Amino acid sequence: MLIRQLFLLALIMLTVSFPSYALTSIEASVDRNPAVEGQYLVLTVEADDDVSTSKLDTSSLLKDFIVGRTSVSRNTQIINFDASKKTTWQILIAPLHSGNVQIPAMTIDGISSAPITLTVVTPDSQPEQMETLFIRTSISVDEAYVGQMITYKVKLYLAVDLQRGILSAPSLDGAQLKQLGEDIDKTEILNGKRYRVIERTYSIIADQPGELTIDGTSFSGDVLVQSSRRGGMFAFNESKPMQARAAKSVIQINPIPTEYHGEWLVSDLVVINEDWPSEDKEYEVGSPITRTINLLASNTDETSLPELNIQVPAELKTYPEKAQRKAFLREQQIVSQLTQTLAIVPTKAGTFTLPEIRVPWWNPHTRRQEVASLPARTINVIDNQSVESELPTLNLETSPSSTTSGIWPWLTLLFACLWLVTLVLWRKSAAKVNAATLSTPHSTSTKVDKVSGAEFQKLEAACREKDTGKVLSALQVFCSKTYGKTMTLNEIAGLSTPLNQVISELQVSAFSRTISELNYDLVLSAVKSMPTAKAEHNLSPLAKLNPS
Repeated sequence: MLIRQLFLLALIMLTVSFPSYALTSIEASVDRNPAVEGQYLVLTVEADDDVSTSKLDTSSLLKDFIVGRTSVSRNTQIINFDASKKTTWQILIAPLHSGNVQIPAMTIDGISSAPITLTVVTPDSQPEQMETLFIRTSISVDEAYVGQMITYKVKLYLAVDLQRGILSAPSLDGAQLKQLGEDIDKTEILNGKRYRVIERTYSIIADQPGELTIDGTSFSGDVLVQSSRRGGMFAFNESKPMQARAAKSVIQINPIPTEYHGEWLVSDLVVINEDWPSEDKEYEVGSPITRTINLLASNTDETSLPELNIQVPAELKTYPEKAQRKAFLREQQIVSQLTQTLAIVPTKAGTFTLPEIRVPWWNPHTRRQEVASLPARTINVIDNQSVESELPTLNLETSPSSTTSGIWPWLTLLFACLWLVTLVLWRKSAAKVNAATLSTPHSTSTKVDKVSGAEFQKLEAACREKDTGKVLSALQVFCSKTYGKTMTLNEIAGLSTPLNQVISELQVSAFSRTISELNYDLVLSAVKSMPTAKAEHNLSPLAKLNPS
C-alpha cells in the first residue's frame, strides 16, 4: 500500500515539473513612436512558445506600410528548473502616409497581440540629425544632354555601429550606370553630432532624350544597438535590422542640337596636344619620327571620345598603334584621355606639312559648339646622310678660264670632225647589233644572280644580326651603289614585288611596338632577284672602238 502511494506521488511531481508548452500570449512593439513617413522602423512580435516561422501572417500590414526584411530568432531559458521558450520576429516596416496609422493585431493559432496606434510625421518635421541612419544624395546637374556624364553621389550617414549591410545602386532606365572609384569611408559632424559616412559616386550617361527618373539608392543591413536584458542590470549589444532609401530624382535630358556638326562629343572642356620627339628642324629620309597625340575631355566617359582623323602627305608613311583609353580623377572631376601613338617615316626629301587636327565638341554650359585643334606642323626632310657617305663621289676639276680664244677654235673643229667619224661608225655597228638581236633574243631586264661587294656583305651581316634598322640602311646603301644614284626606300620598293613586300615588313617591324618574327633570307633573295640597271643591258657600240 505504501509503495503504491509513493508511486502516485512521484507521478504527480513529474507532471508538475515538466509542464506542457503551449502558446499563451503574443506581444507586439515598435522601436520608435512617432515614426517618419517613408522611413523604416522595426516591428517586434514575440510569442511565448516555439512557433513555426510561417505561422505569422504579415499581409495585413501592406495596407498602410511597406514591408521589408523579416528576421526570426528563438530563445529558451531555464531558471530553477522552470523552462520557458520564446519566438521573436523583427519586421522592417515603412509608413506610406502621415497621420495616425494603426498596426493591426498579429494573430498566431488564435492568439492575437494588441493593435498599436502609430503617429507618423512628414520627413520635413523630423530633422535628419535626430535619426541614427539616413541617406543623402546629390546630382551634378538638373539638366543634361544625351551622352553627357552626370555625377550621382550617395552618402550613407551612420550614428550606430554597422554590423553588416548592402548599399544598392540606384535604379533607372534608358541610361548607362557605372560606379566611379572605390567607396570612401570618413566621418562628418552634422549639427554637432558625429556620423560615420560611407560615400559612393556613380556616373550616369543617358542614351535618349526625355525625362530620366532615378530611383534612389537604398541600404539594408544590421546595426548594433545597446539594450538591457529584461530583468537584468547590465547592457548588451544587440543586432537590429535597419533599412533606408533615398528619394527619387528626375533629370531632363536634351537631344543632340540640330546646329551641331561632326561626331557628337559633349564635355565641360576638351583639349588636344601632342608629344613631339624633339625640336629638330631637319629629319632624314627613312628615319622614323614618333608622334604621340593626346585628347583629354573633362566629365566625359572614355568610350565617348572619338577616333582621331590624322592625315599626312603621301610622301610620309604612317604606322599607327592601337589607341589607348583611360579615365582618372583630377581636382574632383573625371578626366578621360585618348592617346594615339604613330611612327612617321619619310620616304622622300623635301618640306612637308602635317595638317591641322580638329575635334568638334559641345559645351553644355554655353550651349554652343566649340573646336579643340592641334595646329599644323611643318617638317623638313633631307636625304639620308649615311647613304650618301657610302656612295662614290665624283670630283669635277675645272680648268682656269682664259680671256683669249687661243687654240680653242681649232680644237673645236677637230672634235667636230672626230664626232662625225664616230657617228658614222656607230650607225654601222648599231645595224650589226640589231641583226644579232633578231637572231638571238634576250631580255632587257636581267636578274642579279650573283651579288658580291662590300655593300652586299654589310647587308648580309645586318640580316644575320636581325637588326631591322641596319638592314634598311644597308639596303639603301647597296641599291644606291648598284644603280649609281641615291635611292629612297620607296624607290627601291618599286623595283619589284618581292622588294616591296620585304621593305613593308621591315618597316612595320622597325616602327611598331609589336614584335614580329621576320625571315631575313627572303630579304637577301629579293635583293638577288632585283632587276639590274638598264645601262648595263645596252652594250655601247663605242666600246668596240677602244683598242683592247
